[in-house]
Amino acid sequence: MKHLLLLLSIFVMIHANDSTYIGDKSCVSCHAKEMHEWKGSHHDEAMMVADEQSVKADFNHTTFNYNGIISTFYKKEGKFMVQTDGEDGKLHTYEIAYTFGVYPLQQYMIKFPNGKVQVLDPTWDNRSKAEGGQRWYHIHKDDNVTAGDPLHWTGPNMNWNYMCADCHSTNLKKNYDMKTKSYHTTWDSINVSCEACHGPASEHIAWTKNHDKNVSYRGFPLSLTKPKGQWIEQNATLKSFIQTQELNVCAKCHSRRTQLDDNFVAGDDFHEHYLPVGLDNSLYFADGKIEDEVYVYNSFLQSKMYSEGVTCSDCHNPHTLNRKGVGDSVCFSCHQSSTYTATSHHKHKVGGKGSSCIACHMPARIYMGIDSRNDHSFRVPRPDISVKMKHIPNACTLCHSDKDAQWATNSMKKWYGKIPIGHQNFADAIHDLRVNAQNAPKSLYAILTSDMSTIAKATATEYLGNYPSRQTYTTTLQMLRNSNVMIRRSALQALEAFPIKMRVKEVFKALLDPAKLVRMEAGRQLASFSLGQLDEEKKALLSKAMDEYEKSLLFTAERPESQLSLALYYTHTHKIKEAEKAYKEALALQVRFVPAYINYSDFLVNENRSDEAFALLEKGVKLLPNMAILHHALGLYYVRNKEKEKAIVSLKKAVALDSDNARFSYVYAVSVGETNPKEAIGILEKVYPKHTGDRQIVSALVYYSKQNAEIEKSLMYEKKMKALENFSVR
Repeated sequence: MKHLLLLLSIFVMIHANDSTYIGDKSCVSCHAKEMHEWKGSHHDEAMMVADEQSVKADFNHTTFNYNGIISTFYKKEGKFMVQTDGEDGKLHTYEIAYTFGVYPLQQYMIKFPNGKVQVLDPTWDNRSKAEGGQRWYHIHKDDNVTAGDPLHWTGPNMNWNYMCADCHSTNLKKNYDMKTKSYHTTWDSINVSCEACHGPASEHIAWTKNHDKNVSYRGFPLSLTKPKGQWIEQNATLKSFIQTQELNVCAKCHSRRTQLDDNFVAGDDFHEHYLPVGLDNSLYFADGKIEDEVYVYNSFLQSKMYSEGVTCSDCHNPHTLNRKGVGDSVCFSCHQSSTYTATSHHKHKVGGKGSSCIACHMPARIYMGIDSRNDHSFRVPRPDISVKMKHIPNACTLCHSDKDAQWATNSMKKWYGKIPIGHQNFADAIHDLRVNAQNAPKSLYAILTSDMSTIAKATATEYLGNYPSRQTYTTTLQMLRNSNVMIRRSALQALEAFPIKMRVKEVFKALLDPAKLVRMEAGRQLASFSLGQLDEEKKALLSKAMDEYEKSLLFTAERPESQLSLALYYTHTHKIKEAEKAYKEALALQVRFVPAYINYSDFLVNENRSDEAFALLEKGVKLLPNMAILHHALGLYYVRNKEKEKAIVSLKKAVALDSDNARFSYVYAVSVGETNPKEAIGILEKVYPKHTGDRQIVSALVYYSKQNAEIEKSLMYEKKMKALENFSVR
């Protein structure tokens, strides 16, 4: 016990580390084995200067045709060159400056003026010919991406400095200058080197000379060494700390997140520098499986393995990055081989694909055209969910592509007598919340009162604000006291839906939160309050939180969404000139950035500049005619200006473009309901089945049914309305 307490005290010691980055060459003399393993790994080759050794693609005057745009790849005077379409859509010649990644694909980067580096769309498939590789392909092959599109290789979403750099180099500093719109990006190692994970090493080198016992972690800012012995498996506190230390390092890059600054050093709390996503719609399916390109971290947080204290390095060699075993053998370091390889468990032919742990419990999805990535939520196959929600894939029919989900569900029931539920049992609840189903409030509490993963609860907590009541208010306050930073932040966001009098005191309390993510959210919300006189202590706390929030936005000032957030923040703090400048900058950065048109037009209306607001919305509609929300905003403009016929045309167009949007349908129905309640009912009933919990929709159906003398129908919807108003939970 004394040994355990001493070790734990060393692990949690705060180390005032003033180390500097010195490069991986200093590591090799003592850590030859680790260096040998790392050499040639994906971390080692994450980014390289383009030369004969690093470039894997065919630059022997090869060509690639993408929707009529012919790119030519060749070498000239030892340099790798490409002729392809530039920012103006015309062919230009560029020199390849760097390579990006190595397998299964390799991308190429080109320097532009003002320090900007862009990642080329045509990409080299570096798989073997037998795998279908050794060819050029387009990263957006299913879309016709042309110059001016944010996804075009010259556009903002293919910019290395913002989108990629932080994860592919060591101690990278972006150094964006908003005034000159230029980058001065630097790094200490071009790739993901030793110090990216272990931290700056100068103090460690000093420690090797005297082995000072007063220096924690041998001069590093953290220790990634796992103590040996079975006793650690029985100590939850130490195991949790070791897991957190490691995941903080890995999550920096292996997560879908927003970067708040570039000051992260190994040993820091991940959440102090990054804002990870939740199980957001379009990123994750309702059951939590990967949908968009989300990497690994938030999937792993859903898993039972995470809840049991497993870390990345339990399965992966942290230097080679390979699994610690071939195929399923890595699983058997924890799971009994004889049990899980038995036909009685997997019900498939021994040695076949259906008997594979990885195929069943980590189904893969293709990203970037050819990159197959396994889902790290480690889940039981649930074809029954795919029966109810047909867009959600399942492991069974990924292999049995000639069968459907119902067949797989029937097979599982036959094998096991039931459908095994597994650890992640929130698909129905998350789906209900996403579509605002009638049962959504109960589904919300089903997650919050369960033993489901923290990330599922953090995702659900944000929905509390959709159903404001005394009960949900009390629950929101409880969640504000949760130990998890993401749950507390979600609770603070949910609180925003409640009346100001119920919020002010709690939001001020959040200024004292130990987590920057929560303080920043509190600062953002308080910026919109009329606070009156504050004492010096509260003024200082508020000033700090608002400063943290503004700095995080200024760090990403080259992005239109950051400029939009700055504009809203400056509006709330009565900095009108700064707000308008930020709105204009958002549109200058990305002329197709729809939210800027909506919010900037509202800003102009509030500034009594309605004509300018109208001109802005018209410009947006003309540029982006298929964006429903722009037509909706234009319709609202006409409503305010009492141009009813024009309003109906625009609002109808919005519904035609996005028929699933409950708000669009509700507003359109109201616009026609005064003169034609029957038409209003038709509009509302078309959208109601997908939004059975939307109180505005149901209330409007009650009203217009009465107006149209459909008494039986109005009584039916009144009953539904009462059910929504008086939902009960256990």
